[in-house]
Amino acid sequence: MSDISVPWGRVMPAMVTPFRSDGAVDLVAVAALADHLVDTGHDGIVVAGTTGEAPTLSDDEHIELVREVVRTIGSRAKVVVGVGNNDTRHTVELAVRAASAGADGVLVVTPYYNKPPQAGVLAHFRTVADATELPVMLYDIPGRTGTKIAPDTLRRAAEHRNIVALKEASGALFAGAETIRDTDLVVYSGDDALNLPWLALGAVGIVSVVSHLAGRRFADLVTSAVKGDLEHARSVNAGLLALIDAVMNRTQGAIMVKAALALQGAIPNPRVRSPLVEATPEQTADVRQALLAADLLGVAR
Repeated sequence: MSDISVPWGRVMPAMVTPFRSDGAVDLVAVAALADHLVDTGHDGIVVAGTTGEAPTLSDDEHIELVREVVRTIGSRAKVVVGVGNNDTRHTVELAVRAASAGADGVLVVTPYYNKPPQAGVLAHFRTVADATELPVMLYDIPGRTGTKIAPDTLRRAAEHRNIVALKEASGALFAGAETIRDTDLVVYSGDDALNLPWLALGAVGIVSVVSHLAGRRFADLVTSAVKGDLEHARSVNAGLLALIDAVMNRTQGAIMVKAALALQGAIPNPRVRSPLVEATPEQTADVRQALLAADLLGVAR
């Protein structure tokens, strides 16, 4: 494997999409949140991914969101845009529009619901990668898509000049270690519960939900692990476990992180779009307690 270079940042939130009380995308809150994320330790932002509720965004909203984040953060951080869905043609259209809107890369999830064979998965990835000159991060999350990217599919995809990275949310640590060994793909942890194991195996960074709430602490975790200071990394990770549990194990992650961000004052409200529903009072109380225990209830973190 060649020397690792990091195509975007090392600490990237899968940014939520703030909505107004009437359900429209709140571009003012989008800009404020993007600023806040960069100011609190993130060197890249993933826009319109799973946690950004991409399936409920129209194409125009999707690109408006990209333009606003790119305009807001300028050269301070990289912007990777989720463009994946279960229609190759539609994914290509979104990738082309994202490139025109100033994206630094695209995130392409395995097509969901269709359950394509591996030949179809590979063809999908290659077709999207051919559509622009942007670097591509593949996204393996079989719990949502119903299809795991097979190791041979990853090896063959990695031969494409534009396919440079993998967001790992499959939980398959051994297979991921083989991917790191056998390909030039740079791997990002896409599962906050497994950030430290992935980093220890050679992942270059994280695409995180919970880092919204504690960016500098997650940056400390990543920096320590990448430098090989696993003792400190374990200590930082241990201090984040209760918060990760409160955000990721009560209900859907986007619901809980929006509830927590609203408690911190980083977004105006915790509104989500149907079919998601807002956190219950009990769930909100749980995440509030986790924020308090970690001294993270204030926004300037």
